[in-house]
Amino acid sequence: MTYSVIMACALITAFGCESTTASKSSLSQQAQQLTTQKADVQKQLEQAQRENERLKKQIDTLSNLPGDKRAEALYHLQAVKIRRYTNLYDEDKDGTKETLIVYVQPADETGDIIKAAGAVDVQLWDLDKKESEALLAQWRIEPNELKRQWFNSLLAGNYRLKFDVAGVVAKFDKPLTVKIAFTDYLSGRAFTDQFILRPDRIGTTDNKKAVKP
Repeated sequence: MTYSVIMACALITAFGCESTTASKSSLSQQAQQLTTQKADVQKQLEQAQRENERLKKQIDTLSNLPGDKRAEALYHLQAVKIRRYTNLYDEDKDGTKETLIVYVQPADETGDIIKAAGAVDVQLWDLDKKESEALLAQWRIEPNELKRQWFNSLLAGNYRLKFDVAGVVAKFDKPLTVKIAFTDYLSGRAFTDQFILRPDRIGTTDNKKAVKP
């Protein structure tokens, strides 16, 4: 056997060993990946089983409650307030306050803020006008739209509702009144509040009830 033939056989053998080693390494990596994936799937399955157990207990608890108590057992919406900074704003900086922004904050029985689902009816009033002209504008925000309006500020969460009042308020030079009716989607209860808008400041904590027209 010539020297060249011997070298060729040696190279073939070496490449064969290297290929076998690479193949074993690849199979080992695949096995490790499958093991990891199996562990992840098992973990997700266990989490799903725990969640199913929790939901089953909740359903069992609710099913034993009278019908009028089931919604209350989920959360207790007790108040819906119009918050400060509700006012008219000049967003396009043209010198005219053409945007009404209303901050609505639902709270439970302990005073904690909750992202309650519901529909909101908003009205803008000028109570200095006669009864037939006092209602300037009104809007309705349905539940699907309302949930997209949640706004988390540094201090608390609110529903931030924006309305175009160009052509509705020609000149904001006297107090106006915003009224809301929040219908809780879960319980069907209605909560109302109203807020005085003042042209001399951006929002007010003075939320005294205005006189109805």
